[in-house]
Amino acid sequence: MIDFHSHILPGIDDGSKSVEESCQMLRTSFLQGVSQIVATPHFYAEDNSPKRFLERRRRAFEKLEPHLDSDMPEIFLGAEVKYFEGISRAEDVGLLKIEGTPLILIEMPFMTWNQRMVSEVVELASARRTKVIIAHVERYFRFGAERFLPEFYKNGILIQANAESFVGGYFATRKVMNMLKDGRIDILGSDCHNMTSRPPLMGDARKEISKRIGDNMLDKLDEKAYNSLYSGNIQHVTEV
Repeated sequence: MIDFHSHILPGIDDGSKSVEESCQMLRTSFLQGVSQIVATPHFYAEDNSPKRFLERRRRAFEKLEPHLDSDMPEIFLGAEVKYFEGISRAEDVGLLKIEGTPLILIEMPFMTWNQRMVSEVVELASARRTKVIIAHVERYFRFGAERFLPEFYKNGILIQANAESFVGGYFATRKVMNMLKDGRIDILGSDCHNMTSRPPLMGDARKEISKRIGDNMLDKLDEKAYNSLYSGNIQHVTEV
């Protein structure tokens, strides 16, 4: 199982505060079945240039690296890139792709979506061999996101949902379960930040998906995740 969204690097953002906490998160993820995890610390263009961010990310990883062990997932380095005006034309934005892949994780604005911002993301997806992933889709429902999602699907943009959205109450999870069943969610991520308020929950999410939709969907998600991370062979998950 691959976790495409996490904040496990120590001391770089609002995620893990220490090497010890990072190790605990990684071991917990591994026990839940996570074999690869993408470290996606927040990137804010107003605070950092991509090159400065990559240097900070490198230093955070170097603190953690001596403590990595066989009971932890393999780590890929990426970023959770906050949308900004002009992102499709930003010269160095390609540096923020998940290492060794064409994938870039974009956090959309927490405000009413409009055609301008959606077109900007579509333009980014069509440029420089970039494959866009939209982070935690469930957080944008109240901003009118669903009206624009078909444009993302049409342009090959991938949709990520957080594990926690599958393990809430029945009504809270029904929408994301239906989206997953209909092929409108492509990949999962824990978006874990710590071991208390936002812990790793990928294992719990998979149990709920298995119970409500079936193991066939888990197999499809695993195949999509593997192909996305290792080969760039990216197509939307189809309905069970």
